[in-house]
Amino acid sequence: MELKKLNKLDDFLLFNFLAKDKQNAEEIIDAGLGFVVPGIVSSEFTRIEDGIKKVAELKEISSVVSIGLGDNGNPANWEKVLHIAAGANPGHINQPFEKSSYARGYLKAKGINQVVNGLVSPAGKVGYVKLSGVEIRVEDLVDLAVSMGVESIKFMPLKGLTHLEELVYLCKVASEKGIVSIEPAGGISAENIVEIVNGVRDTGISVFMPHIFGSTIDKETGRTIPQEVEKIVSLVRG
Repeated sequence: MELKKLNKLDDFLLFNFLAKDKQNAEEIIDAGLGFVVPGIVSSEFTRIEDGIKKVAELKEISSVVSIGLGDNGNPANWEKVLHIAAGANPGHINQPFEKSSYARGYLKAKGINQVVNGLVSPAGKVGYVKLSGVEIRVEDLVDLAVSMGVESIKFMPLKGLTHLEELVYLCKVASEKGIVSIEPAGGISAENIVEIVNGVRDTGISVFMPHIFGSTIDKETGRTIPQEVEKIVSLVRG
């Protein structure tokens, strides 16, 4: 199922939290009032089979599961994500931008249609992003994404509010040129989620899905804390 077909808060907002297991997925989806896409990261698995099994487990709870690169968005994990997706049909995967079109085509050839995002980084100035370490105008990046069939752009690391202006500009341009979704990650928490969401609310972006990991995970158990999810969603709802 495409992200844009999911039930979204204010008709544009979803949240991506990591789920340790099926029970944790159920807890965070309930806490997030159904506006949650549970995720895993490929770096947690040494064997592809284990990742496939985990996705199957989570899909008993959610129609869409997100597979992240892991290791702070390490591009070297792109192939592991792809092979887990090929065996599990999660619905959403994270890829380095330069691999995203290939990944989408590879899965489509196997009869698996996925939302495949393409990861870019902040350049530190509004109107630009970094792609494979090279600065590129946001307009050029979005045109490239559209030509490659990339529907979603991941923007990481946001570093909380540090690159918010850059994120807002990216959302505006993406919306104008037909990109469906923008997915920020990095330093997002209950302390800044309202400012981030309000910043992009009027950009026209169809789907905005923050990835919120570190601030919501119990460091001892590795489980996402339902109360933290509930707090974040409640703050955004006002």
